[in-house]
Amino acid sequence: MSVTAIRPKNFKEKIFFRKLRTQVDGNAKMEYALTQIRGVGRRFAQAIVKVAEIDPRARIGTISEKELNLLEDIILNPKEHGIPSFLLNRKKDPRTGEDLQVVGNQLEITVKRDIDKMKRIKSYKGVRHYLGLKVRGQRTKSTGRHGLVVGVIRRKQKQQKGKK
Repeated sequence: MSVTAIRPKNFKEKIFFRKLRTQVDGNAKMEYALTQIRGVGRRFAQAIVKVAEIDPRARIGTISEKELNLLEDIILNPKEHGIPSFLLNRKKDPRTGEDLQVVGNQLEITVKRDIDKMKRIKSYKGVRHYLGLKVRGQRTKSTGRHGLVVGVIRRKQKQQKGKK
């Protein structure tokens, strides 16, 4: 005997955000479902749910089409709906000078463009990206090794290899 959860008739297993071109699991709670969208973190998702006045414990598969469009509009235009700029993921964009929330495929394009700019101007981070090394100050002596340099040869093993 299997126990199935009682779901409303309008429940959807998958929710598709058309403008964001993203599919979200309908069983997830509201805040966690929104984090499945690339570029939306937990704090930003909490702010979206609060602004939209939707129950954060509700499953996203139960919301109406109207509420879905409202969520999409808030994600695309957060400043117009009163979300503070410190929650946005791109402050002082170098091109426009504005605070933006970049989501979806546009986020990937923006990050790639930023890395290419660092490489082009040969900044420290750009050189590290170009060489395929760690960028943010992590250790490189013992981690992040790849290629032929992996492993340590001890003296005895070295001598045995030299005799053969």
